[in-house]
Amino acid sequence: MRAQELIRKKRNAGTLTRDEIRFLIQQYTRDSLPDYQMAAWLMAVYFRGMTPQETSELTDAMMRSGQVLDLSEVPGVKVDKHSTGGVGDKVSLVVAPVVAAAGVPVPMISGRALGHSGGTLDKLEAIPGFSVNLSLAEFRRALAEVGCALIGQTNEIAPADKKIYALRDLTGTIESVPLITASILSKKLAEGIEALVLDVKVGSGAFMKDRESARRLAESLREIGARMGKRVVALLTRMDQPLGCAVGNALEVEEAVATLHGEGPRDLRDLCQELAAWMLVLAGAVPALKQGRERFEELIRSGAAAKKFQQIITHQGGDPSVVDDPKRLPQARKHQELAAKDKGYLAGTNAERIGWAAMALGAGRTRLEDAIDPAVGLVVRKKVGEQVERGEPLATLHFNDERRLADAQAELAEAFVISSAPPAPVPLIFETLAPFPATESSGQEASRGGAGRSERG
Repeated sequence: MRAQELIRKKRNAGTLTRDEIRFLIQQYTRDSLPDYQMAAWLMAVYFRGMTPQETSELTDAMMRSGQVLDLSEVPGVKVDKHSTGGVGDKVSLVVAPVVAAAGVPVPMISGRALGHSGGTLDKLEAIPGFSVNLSLAEFRRALAEVGCALIGQTNEIAPADKKIYALRDLTGTIESVPLITASILSKKLAEGIEALVLDVKVGSGAFMKDRESARRLAESLREIGARMGKRVVALLTRMDQPLGCAVGNALEVEEAVATLHGEGPRDLRDLCQELAAWMLVLAGAVPALKQGRERFEELIRSGAAAKKFQQIITHQGGDPSVVDDPKRLPQARKHQELAAKDKGYLAGTNAERIGWAAMALGAGRTRLEDAIDPAVGLVVRKKVGEQVERGEPLATLHFNDERRLADAQAELAEAFVISSAPPAPVPLIFETLAPFPATESSGQEASRGGAGRSERG
């Protein structure tokens, strides 16, 4: 078998076999295939696409390029949640402890911020002492003892994905549904999970800017997950404004903690509730979404979810007192208000620009090796649909370096649109794609839950 023949075959719209795909992935992981040949093959895939069977074989080959965890010694159905990335997305910090508090094991391997989109690992590391660099043995132990572990991708988990993603980033082949599907699922399924809930973002702050593209990705993720024997639910959710109000690592942890205490912005609470409810349904902890939503409220109200987050933090070396006193998180030394220039209604925001503004202050990175300031970021003071008075704050910028402030303000200059009339309400959850095969109860709930919820603030 020769790589150039497989590159030519895919270039000519041929369908690769399981052995051919495994050959490419194995050779590249072992450094026996040069970057230029893998780059050529990725570009052929970008233009020619892959069949569902090919995508499934690619996912499997990438997953098996490293260790596939066996978590059978941990009782219960293991369930994870994954977001395609957005601005202000601190959902994992809420749903993981909630679902774990319900007795469902949550093994979660997350990523870092890159560009305008935040990363769960960076948020967790804003908690003093918190370590996301657990060994696989420590990961298993945390899952068994606490019911949840939140870590970064190790060298043993899907190493092919790490190499291929870096190459895709350099060769303009990121925007390929088969390649995105294989990248996401190879890592997630290597965790040893039985079910997965996907939050596929749509809008200016998302990777997928329109619903058609997001739905194609969601359908691919759901189908390939099912082909690999997993129950996968995909929700298409709104990302044309930040989720919640806080954008920036310590600020987002503080907002997640508020949500665990029954407070926090409405859109964040609603989305966390829906995602957690689906996780509980897939784990068999509740019979249907209605009971899942009720269980979410109960675990928040009783304090069990906040206590579970403290246990997770303690087990991973962090300071659990931040759950009771968020001011123990890193704090920026300076603050600056962004004032509205007109009065009216906030008709829209550009979430991507808001994300870039937070990054300009030091909350994100353009390269993985860039340093992050955990204290900086911004808090949006108005949500789409709310009334605005001239001179009223639209956002508060938290910063430490005066030289970064001008760049952030420039990004925000066109990020808020004010009109004389209120905008039409837009759903928070556009659509829910239930798992294959959908149960009677979950299918009925999905059709109602996806279209029925909307919010304006």
